[in-house]
Amino acid sequence: MTHEIEISKLDLRYESHRMKNPEVEAQLLASISRRGIEEALEGVDVKQSGVLLNGFKRYRCACRLHIHSVPYHSLGSDEVTGIVNLLRIPESRALNILEQARFVDELAEAGGMCVAEIAAELSRSKAWVSMRVGLMAQMSCAVSKELFAGRFPVYSYMYTLRPFMRMNGVKAEQIDQFVTAVSAKKLSVREIEQLANGFFRGAESFRQEILRGNLALSLKQVREAVAGSQQCSGFERILLKDLELTQSYMQRVMGKCQDPRIKSRAFHAQSHLLTAGILSRAAAFTQSLKELHDRNGQA
Repeated sequence: MTHEIEISKLDLRYESHRMKNPEVEAQLLASISRRGIEEALEGVDVKQSGVLLNGFKRYRCACRLHIHSVPYHSLGSDEVTGIVNLLRIPESRALNILEQARFVDELAEAGGMCVAEIAAELSRSKAWVSMRVGLMAQMSCAVSKELFAGRFPVYSYMYTLRPFMRMNGVKAEQIDQFVTAVSAKKLSVREIEQLANGFFRGAESFRQEILRGNLALSLKQVREAVAGSQQCSGFERILLKDLELTQSYMQRVMGKCQDPRIKSRAFHAQSHLLTAGILSRAAAFTQSLKELHDRNGQA
C-alpha cells in the first residue's frame, strides 16, 4: 500500500548500494520540479521509520526542492524480505548487475543466507547468485567507491577491466590506480578501453603518463599508434601482433612460475626440457629485440 511519508523519517543506510548518475538525476530534478514525484519510493518498515531501498535519486531531488513528504510503498516489514522483493522487480525497473551484486552480498553477509537459499528465494539459478557474490568479492573499496558514485562506467568495469583482473601479473592495486586515474574525466567507453590496453599491456612510461593525469597525451599516443598501424604492410602487421602476443605471454608465464600448485613430477620433467630450450635462445632473442628497438628509434 502506498502512502505519504515525511522524508525526515527515511533511513538511508542502503544509499551506497545504489548507483549515482548525475545526468539522469538532473533530468529527474527538472521533471519533479514541474510534475512532482509520480513514482513511489520503496523501502521496509523498521521501528516506525522507512529504510529506503529504492528511490534515492527521487529522495535527493525532493531535498533539493524542499519537498517535505513523498509517496512511499513498503516492500516488507524486515530488510531481508524487502531486499528479496526489490531483487524480484520487473526487468523494466531492474537494478543493474552491480547493484544486484551488492544486495545479493547483503543477503549472504547480513542475512546469513547461503547461495542455494538466495537462488530459491529469487527463483534464480545458483550460477546467477554465485556470479554476483563473486563480483563483490573481487572488487576493492576504491573501485566500488568510484563505480557507485557514477564516476566510472559499469560497462568499462565489466567488459574492459575484469578481463585484465584475471591476467597473471596484473595486481589489484594496479586496477585501483587505473580506476582512480581515469574516473570522472568524462571519457568514453572506447577511450577507457584504449587507455586500459596501454596501461596494462604497454610500456611503463605510458603507465606513468596516465598516473600523472596526462590522459590527453596518452590518448594522442594511442591514436597515432592506431593510425600508424594502418600504414603497415601485411608482414609488419603480423610481426606487431607477434610482439603483442609475446609481451602478453611473458606476463602470464612470469605470473605462473612461482605458483604453489606446480607440484607434479610429470610437469617438472616436461617444463625442464621446455625451459632449457627457451633459455638457450634467450640471449639471441634479446639481441634481436634490442636491434629492432634501436632501428625503431632511428626510423
